[in-house]
Amino acid sequence: MTTLKAIDRQPTKMDYASPTQFRFSIVKLPKVEYFCTAANIPGLTMGSTELPTPLKDIPMPGDKVVYDTLGISFLVDENLENYREIHGWMTGLGFPKDYSQYRTLQGAGTDRYPTTTSEDYSKEHGVVSKQTPDDGGLYSDSTLFILTSKNNANIEVRFRDIYPISLSGLDYNQQATDVDYLNATATFQYKIYEFANVGAGRTVETTS
Repeated sequence: MTTLKAIDRQPTKMDYASPTQFRFSIVKLPKVEYFCTAANIPGLTMGSTELPTPLKDIPMPGDKVVYDTLGISFLVDENLENYREIHGWMTGLGFPKDYSQYRTLQGAGTDRYPTTTSEDYSKEHGVVSKQTPDDGGLYSDSTLFILTSKNNANIEVRFRDIYPISLSGLDYNQQATDVDYLNATATFQYKIYEFANVGAGRTVETTS
């Protein structure tokens, strides 16, 4: 509902959002989470349609929202463990060597759904006679915590069913004049993201 009273339209917070006050959490990549140095809230766009008329066509809002990709940067640890976490995930999704790489990744769904490794599917016009492995190992959930000026978690940006689509390379150089520790970037695709108050459970807080 639109607020009409001028007194109710005033801002309640006068502090500005700081780009350094955040914490990124991802279920499937604990070591990447620890070394994360940058993350973004993806933008979104919505197409439009036009209602034809004898005069000027009237623009109308579209019916599909397109989300930009989620990107993060992280410092690479000495053993490349956090880099190899994403590398292994992408290798399982793409299985460049053997089909077993995909099956192994799919079977790792217990890290996201610890109580089950399979699901029963029932359909109105048919019956599945055997259990079907779930896709918990292919995807993960993640949360971007927005912190206040006092570094307290204030808002959660919850990403559902994310998976990596790109991982940058690592460039070594013995001619470097100073130690510049290796930094990697990764890009993720996902189903949807939503805003919620910290600890709001399943209820998503949306704007009026």
